[in-house]
Amino acid sequence: MTSDHQSRSGRRLTATVTDLEVAIQRAFLVGVQLPGMTTEVEERSLDELALLTDTAGADPVDRELVKRDRIDPGTFIGSGKAKELASLTTALDIDVVIFDQGLTPAQQRNLNAIFHCDIVDREALILDIFAQHAKSKVGAIQVELALLKYNLPRLRGKGTQLAQQRAGVGTTMRGPGETKLETDRRRVLQRISKLERQLKESAGHRETQRKQRKRTQIPQVSIVGYTNAGKSTLLNALTDADALVQDQLFATLDSTVRRLELPESRPIVIADTVGFVRRLPHHLMEAFQSTLAEAQQSDLLVHVVDGTDEDPAGQIEAVEEVLEEIDASQVPQLLVVNKVDAVDDRARRRLANLWPDAVLISARTGEGLGELQAAIGEALARDLVTLSLSVPYDRGDVVAAAHRIGEVIEEKHDAEGTILDVRVPKYSLARFNDFVIV
Repeated sequence: MTSDHQSRSGRRLTATVTDLEVAIQRAFLVGVQLPGMTTEVEERSLDELALLTDTAGADPVDRELVKRDRIDPGTFIGSGKAKELASLTTALDIDVVIFDQGLTPAQQRNLNAIFHCDIVDREALILDIFAQHAKSKVGAIQVELALLKYNLPRLRGKGTQLAQQRAGVGTTMRGPGETKLETDRRRVLQRISKLERQLKESAGHRETQRKQRKRTQIPQVSIVGYTNAGKSTLLNALTDADALVQDQLFATLDSTVRRLELPESRPIVIADTVGFVRRLPHHLMEAFQSTLAEAQQSDLLVHVVDGTDEDPAGQIEAVEEVLEEIDASQVPQLLVVNKVDAVDDRARRRLANLWPDAVLISARTGEGLGELQAAIGEALARDLVTLSLSVPYDRGDVVAAAHRIGEVIEEKHDAEGTILDVRVPKYSLARFNDFVIV
């Protein structure tokens, strides 16, 4: 795909695919700074909105940060400011105006009447990206469900179509692989109910798989972090997995679970999770609940941070907020700063000083992966309990379990069976209680 970068002269960007030319939408970004908010934070949020816009396939040609004392209930930014920006967007030949915050259906309609072009909020933009990237059946269901819930309060008038006819960012409000949906509220609600049942069934299958992993007493580790921090690259580097890796926000939505042998041949199960961003849409949080449960039920979270980002602390804060919302904040964490191969020595020292307990790595080059595996083992070992066991010879399964899930310190034999000094995870104590030497 090639692009004709002549947008500065006012001409529409085009992307050529064989003999087909597809117009790329010109987008204008709008942020709002309220009292108590800092300009720096809101500008960074707009920077991220620009990346999201690019990921969705539009060209963010200009932006404005509007300072207000309060949100206007009718037009979000006030009718006077809206008309001022409408004149600017008309002069710039803008196709879509994207707001960094969420808009109510009424605000969206009122702004559309003023700007005379598509009005999209941050939630619709992220939903659009998810719709483009959902590959698996479960991912497609999750995204379609979120889209329907977003659009339900925006349905107006008999016969209005949910899947709008024009193409573009935030306007193709249908799930992956779905045909045009009718806006009849009853049918939409029926569709939502059906998708929720399918997700519940899928969640049941996931729960069964998690219980099976728990029965094997193998610790579960989940990789979490900001989108594009390098989680899939890290999973691939550690386990030779084949998770999709792209330098793009939300390149992968579906969790990938792999087995990993830590030093001393201790096995764990490690899972990748969907990336987080600031102001992650609530509808997506609900739809991806079963996927995010991987993080909730983990023994350890490997929290990956992009060391090249201008605001890594902001990334950490955003991820912590999401973990709090999905009830995973109580799970122990290991902070990992990725992409250190792309920073200079001064930046490395700064990162190390900011987070002295973090492991600095490059998932791309392999630097620090040995230290990371050791750190994962040490973090999991903090939950270990030392036991002395006397196991009859006819219970070889218990001896095997001690070797598989714990660390055998000493093993010897007497006339009655095997004597073990072993360190095992607290959650596995029930497996060994009958054989503990008091």
